[in-house]
Order: sequence, then structure tokens, then C-alpha cells
Amino acid sequence: MHQYEKTGILCTKDFQIPSEEQLKKGVAILECVQEIPCNPCVASCPVHAISMKDINAPPMNDFEKCIGCTKCVGVCPGLAIFVIKKVGKKAWVTLPYEFVPVPKVGDTVQALDRTGSLRGTALVKKVIKQGKTMVITIEIESTFAMDIRNIRV
Repeated sequence: MHQYEKTGILCTKDFQIPSEEQLKKGVAILECVQEIPCNPCVASCPVHAISMKDINAPPMNDFEKCIGCTKCVGVCPGLAIFVIKKVGKKAWVTLPYEFVPVPKVGDTVQALDRTGSLRGTALVKKVIKQGKTMVITIEIESTFAMDIRNIRV
């Protein structure tokens, strides 16, 4: 049994991790571990970087093909896809957001980790709507790139 099956909280050993070089160009991190019939991320990828062995397998991302376009973030019904791009000492984290109020570009928000714990503040860089899901890009310290997965306005 995996630890997340007991706690409900993933850790970085539970999913694919890109290299530092790949993080500099920006790539999608697929934190989907459920073996359920679901594949909108596969269909949304314009460069076919996301694939699945079968409809029930967790998706895999070919980080070499991935262009970090964020099209997969808003289509994931499990809110389990994030795009990370490291820019010097900062990182941009693009995440799905389904709460109100929706932050605006330039807002400062609280940066939360997978447990919902406050890890610092973040600057909102981009806000777009993909279907019914808002997709927010925040700027944080790069050391938190693999930890921050939500925000609080």
C-alpha cells in the first residue's frame, strides 16, 4: 500500500519528476495516480507528450516532447496537473483553481503545499479560464516549485 492511500497526500516519489533542465523550459507534472478510466489530458496535448498504456492507466508525460503549454491543466477533472517552469531563482507554477474569489494578475496570494499548509506568498502572473476551471500561474521561490500546489486568496 502506498503512503498516499493512507493519508490522501502525494509526495514527489509517487509521480514522474522532470530534470532541472526540463523544469527550466517548463513542463507539465502529472500528479495523477488513480487507475480509473479518464484521458482528457491525453486528448488535450497538442504535441502528444501525454500518453497512457490503456484507458485505466495513470497518464505519463514525455518531458522531452512537452512544451509546457498548460492546455492539460484545466481539463483534468481530478485537478492533478501542474505546469512548472523555473526562471532563475523564481518558478512559475500553473495550477487549476476552482474557488472564489478568483485572483487577478498582480495580486499577492498565499502559497499552499499539498497538505494545505501555508509555505509563503506568491505573485499572480496569469489568469485564464479553460472550460469551467480557472488556471492560475503564480511566481514563487524556485525552491518551492515541486511543493506548492494551491493558493488562498
